[in-house]
Amino acid sequence: MTCARIEENRSHPRLPALLAAYHLANQADKGAAVGAVADLPAVYRGEAEDPATAFAADTVLLVTAPGDEDPSGCVVLKAAGEGGAPEIKRLWVEPHARRKGLARALMTEALRRAATSGAPAARLTVWSWRAEPLALYRALGFEAVDSWDERQDLVCLEKPLDVIERLTPDAVRAHAEAGLAALLVDAVDSGASVGFLAPLDAAEGAAWWSGVAEEAAAGVRDVWAARAPDGGLAGVVTLTRTGTANGRHRGEIARLLVHRSARGRGLGRRLLATAEAHAAATGLTLLVLDTQTDSPAERLYRAAGWTAAGTIPDFAADPGGTLRPTTLYYKRLG
Repeated sequence: MTCARIEENRSHPRLPALLAAYHLANQADKGAAVGAVADLPAVYRGEAEDPATAFAADTVLLVTAPGDEDPSGCVVLKAAGEGGAPEIKRLWVEPHARRKGLARALMTEALRRAATSGAPAARLTVWSWRAEPLALYRALGFEAVDSWDERQDLVCLEKPLDVIERLTPDAVRAHAEAGLAALLVDAVDSGASVGFLAPLDAAEGAAWWSGVAEEAAAGVRDVWAARAPDGGLAGVVTLTRTGTANGRHRGEIARLLVHRSARGRGLGRRLLATAEAHAAATGLTLLVLDTQTDSPAERLYRAAGWTAAGTIPDFAADPGGTLRPTTLYYKRLG
């Protein structure tokens, strides 16, 4: 599933119907079926009748499939207390819109927002007999934890979240020989065209990152890394600044890398958004980048609002040595 449209809107006119369908189906699954919203328990009835009030402090996301006009699914990210883990609730996709990846798209966006808020983890509950949602949650990295809800047959799940941090020059040096070099080697091994041929020696990768540390110390390159729950580095992105007097409004995104073991959980998008936000906050008004034409990275950049400016044939060799075209992209900020 690609290009599903996700929006945040707790007052969307379609939301009451989506929540009503969720609660009616949930009551039936629990063996306590009711015939109408008016017959739901009061707390559930309140959500379906007035979601804007019921979820006033929370994030409500809706998803619309490609080609559709109206949302066919929703999810709620409950606000967490200070330092706590937000809870994901009310995941629902209408039956006719299932098998299109909409539930995964909603969950991925909810997790991205939880991580962006600085939360250490996200949590949720699911009935033990709901095999498909359980499979989705486990595929997204949720694991069973001690119960915080004693209702019988309710499974409590939690997922530690990756933390994105800006690396100082000393931190880049410290990680150059291990985490950062490993990310570069993994990218080359997986076929990414990032300036090196395969096989890439770890020492060569570390040397490149040592040079990046010097650029960071000189103030011409910024580096952000995604730290996985186990403390290791799962991804990285850098932002370079133009040194010419007539180009100081412009920056370049380079070396956006996510380790193969960490893909599929929105890290690339979060790293890119972090670099973009910093660029805008520090006065840059235009960003550029280039990436191998028809590579998976192109989908990420297009989805993030970047515009293709053109393609250059035979621009660079892929890790195997074959010349490939590259596509230039730009994005205006502010």
